[in-house]
Amino acid sequence: MPSGVRMRRRGLLLMLTASMMGARPVRAQQKAMPVIGQLIPWSPPANLGDLVRGPIHGGMSEMGFVEGQNMVWEYRWAEGHYDRLPALAADLVSRKVDVIVTTGGGVPARAAQKATSTIPIVFAFVGDPVGAGLVASLARPGGNLTGFSNMTVEMQPKRLELLCELVPKATVIALLVNPDNKAGTEYTVRTAQEAGRTKGINLAILTATTEDEIDTAFAALGQLQARGLMAGPDPFLNSRSEQLVALETRYAIPTISEVRAFAAAGGLISYGVDDMALLRQVGIFG
Repeated sequence: MPSGVRMRRRGLLLMLTASMMGARPVRAQQKAMPVIGQLIPWSPPANLGDLVRGPIHGGMSEMGFVEGQNMVWEYRWAEGHYDRLPALAADLVSRKVDVIVTTGGGVPARAAQKATSTIPIVFAFVGDPVGAGLVASLARPGGNLTGFSNMTVEMQPKRLELLCELVPKATVIALLVNPDNKAGTEYTVRTAQEAGRTKGINLAILTATTEDEIDTAFAALGQLQARGLMAGPDPFLNSRSEQLVALETRYAIPTISEVRAFAAAGGLISYGVDDMALLRQVGIFG
């Protein structure tokens, strides 16, 4: 007898039994709404409602999932402290989320990878997921991780080229990086130095892991005789666009960033991928 028929007969018997006992029919327990955990290296925005109206949620809604209606979203913020990411990832795993979404490069993705080998992980803004050990290959990721690469470090030579066109007499260009993002920073510096040697540019490396250290880095530009600055691709630095714009204006130093938010805030120029389109794809994929 087909299983569907057996189940219908069982349901009918249960209803008849319940009716005979003067009780309500037994109903299957409703399945709990799926829970999406998001691991984020920076601080939360002033208005959390902006996230619900953001591109990831937009992509999810295209697939029929709306927060509060048929899914739950759990946010974990590292507030710029990368050392907090492993504990935050472990917390999401203990919450037994159905999917973990990581934004902000390889560091949060690796933290999630180390926390679970079973929960699906969708990452975004990882420059080289193969080199970072997150996936076996771009065509066949394998394991429980997949996601989207923005190949942003590979654009570093082009950013240097654009900055040199804007400041043609520059012989020294500064590169601001975040040493806490170790793997990403090493790759960024190496790529930028190779591009600098090709163009005959001396590259001055400046580091910052806090807002105060960003201020200190800009203050050192005069002594270095740098005529331009590249803000390295990094989640923390990307989140400080307004501060970078204010310092660019104060020190009159032409600056380029990977994120559109920098130019939108009044910065000279940005060159990178369409972040909003990428995040929308993350939502669709998640």
